[in-house]
Amino acid sequence: MPLVKKVYAYITHGEQLLVFNHVDFPEAGIQVPGGTLEPDELPESAVLREALKETGLEGLQLAAYLGCDEIQILDGNPGEQHQRHFYHLLCPDEVPENWQHYESHPSEGPLVPILFDFYWIPIAEAKKALNPYYTARLEELHERLTGGLS
Repeated sequence: MPLVKKVYAYITHGEQLLVFNHVDFPEAGIQVPGGTLEPDELPESAVLREALKETGLEGLQLAAYLGCDEIQILDGNPGEQHQRHFYHLLCPDEVPENWQHYESHPSEGPLVPILFDFYWIPIAEAKKALNPYYTARLEELHERLTGGLS
């Protein structure tokens, strides 16, 4: 099975992390923005594209590359191998505490708009709150922002 290249954005505002729920698919759990790289796309470009597409937030700034890993998917698409690149993005502008946004052109699943419910949580609480698939580089992010993980 081919390797699927993914990018994920840990978007922060101060010590808050942006997360979301799928309004129509709550079983997916709490997630961070991300998606699949397009052919010949650089991960840095992909993470900014996916973050804008999913959140609607303009002006996000690439702060750091946090690392990469490869995992084998056990549910959903069993046997699929994901190469995941994690990035820290800064949200420099004032934004609402929560909002909803439609991803108009999802790269996977049915090609219908998907409604996301966005909100901020303290980074220190993210590991417990997030779907475990999205926690791979939280320690690096927390250390980068605060000097250590609680």
